[in-house]
Parts: sequence; structure tokens; C-alpha cells
Amino acid sequence: MLLAFDTSSAACTAALFDGVGACVARADEIIGRGHAERLVPMIAELMDGRAATRIVVGVGPGSFTGIRVAIAAAHGLAIGWGATLAGMFSLALLAAGSDTQDEVAAAILGGHGELFIQQFDGASVRPTSELHNAAPSAAARLASADLVVGSGAKQLVEARGWGEARDLWPSAANALRLPEGLRSLPPKPVYARAPDARVPEAV
Repeated sequence: MLLAFDTSSAACTAALFDGVGACVARADEIIGRGHAERLVPMIAELMDGRAATRIVVGVGPGSFTGIRVAIAAAHGLAIGWGATLAGMFSLALLAAGSDTQDEVAAAILGGHGELFIQQFDGASVRPTSELHNAAPSAAARLASADLVVGSGAKQLVEARGWGEARDLWPSAANALRLPEGLRSLPPKPVYARAPDARVPEAV
């Protein structure tokens, strides 16, 4: 079984998949803060005594504390279960929930009033732009997709003056929608503070 979870945002989300990739259990809660207190009990409830052979954990970008909480929990569980461990790109997980076949921009609030933003093909969830970390006014010039999702969507669309903003949160139930390259990353944080950070190409 494969366990996927992400706490890079105000959401605490986890999902369990069987051997053929079907989601057999999921939990999605918007908790704001308190991931350290909620994540492990959520996973225990989800697993209901079962063990995973594979773990995929959200590695960011996003909340500094949330990312570290998830990765620490993932390492502990992997050791306890003897499971393999990989990271998944949290912005791609967000984009995967957009339910569009067209291009979509994922935008989340970062530090210092800036946004993390990257565009994806809605059908394949493959990146169509670089990952950027910029103020809303600059981010607005970097996003050409009509649909923008995430905690920073409203700010970006307002700064740009057009498009649809959707206040969407990542859901681990979409983990297997990500291309293999974006869910087989090293299980370490992606902070993306550089203005034009790179993530591995989706394969």
C-alpha cells in the first residue's frame, strides 16, 4: 500500500492507495496551524492498523514548519514500517486538484508578502513554466493561465486584473495524478526562495 500526505499549506491531507493505485481511504482537514499535533493521529486513523510499503510526502514549497513536520513524520514511519520514501512536489499536488484540462497556475502565499507560483498543464500536471517566488505585482506578469488556484490565487488575479481565482487546497488523494518525476523527489524540503528556482522535470 502507498501512503501519501502533505502539510505544506493550511491543509492537513493524507490518502492511502492500494496495490493498483485506487484510493481506499482519505482525510482532508483545513487546520491552519497545528500540523504537528494533528498529522500523526490523522494517519493512525487512516491506516486503521495497516502498514504502508511506500510513502510519498509533500516537500513544498509552502509552510516552512508544515513541510518539516511532514518530512520528519515520513522518515519516522518509513523506518517503523520498512517502507520506501519519496517526496512529491506540493504545487503540482495543488494543481492536480484543479479539475481542468487547460493550463492552470498554482499560487500560494509565501513569506514577506510574496507568492510561490508555477504553471502546469491541467491534464498531465506537468510543469509548463519555472517555479517563481515573487511579489504579487511581479507574479502577475509571470502567469498566463486564466485559472489560478491556491491561497495566493486571489492576490495574483487582483494584481493582474483578469482571470479566475479559486481558493483550492492540496489533497493527497490526487498524489498519483502527478507525473512520476514529481512524486519521486528526494524527501527533503523545497523552499524555493530564489526568484527562479528549478525543480526536476516531470517524466
